[in-house]
Amino acid sequence: MTKNTYIPPSPFRSWAGDGKVAVVTGASSGIGRATVHQLVATGWMVYALARRTDRLYTLQQETGAHPVTCDVTNETAVAFAAEQILGEQGTVDALVNIAGGAIGLDPVSEGKPEDYLQMYRMNVLGILNTVRAFSGALRQNGHGTILNLTSTAAEHGYEGGAGYNAAKFGARGLTEALRLEEAEHNVRVIEICPGMVHTEEFSLNRLGSQEAADRVYEGVPNPLTAEDVAQTVTFALNVPHHVNLDRITLRPVAQASQFKVIRAEG
Repeated sequence: MTKNTYIPPSPFRSWAGDGKVAVVTGASSGIGRATVHQLVATGWMVYALARRTDRLYTLQQETGAHPVTCDVTNETAVAFAAEQILGEQGTVDALVNIAGGAIGLDPVSEGKPEDYLQMYRMNVLGILNTVRAFSGALRQNGHGTILNLTSTAAEHGYEGGAGYNAAKFGARGLTEALRLEEAEHNVRVIEICPGMVHTEEFSLNRLGSQEAADRVYEGVPNPLTAEDVAQTVTFALNVPHHVNLDRITLRPVAQASQFKVIRAEG
């Protein structure tokens, strides 16, 4: 490098949060936790929402994020959390809906209605509750963003996935309608759709045992990590506000589609 070499300023640095306020749900583990870390690192003030208070306080110590114990499937709890956050900040710049989950792998003929209802509550009503609570502030902000995490399960049905497919298809339908409704308020609506992500809890919670969870990723070279998805979420929030990344699908290279996964032998 010569003395007079010009190095342009990093455009990413100019897009960073710079004290903007984000509300992140599902923040106690996995993608939500990683998203809080990365948003704080790029200058955002983050309110981290989850049910597990102890994990939120650990996250606070690690990042400086503001912990708010909240079950997003509980409309009253979400309204109370919004009242607290807006009372402290007066506004929010981004609502980041990471909370969600899957239960079981039952075929439709053996599906349990209670499991379907719980997946709908986690993946659809959780978004509905937070949007209802924060949409007014996001509109008043003038440059608000809502980002919803769905899944490649919202793109194609697969055997054993019907309940989760139905919930994530529902989350996608909600997100598409929301984008149309909020454009006139200058509120961006972004959908992030991860494929196979190896986190510590998703498959464990879904399947009920560590052995079954490990089989999901067995032989797959480099499945996505929570940090990979969080980096994508953070990028989508940090690009200039006039840029709307409507939908981003990301998968590991080994997952060529929902139905083709490369696994090493042995």
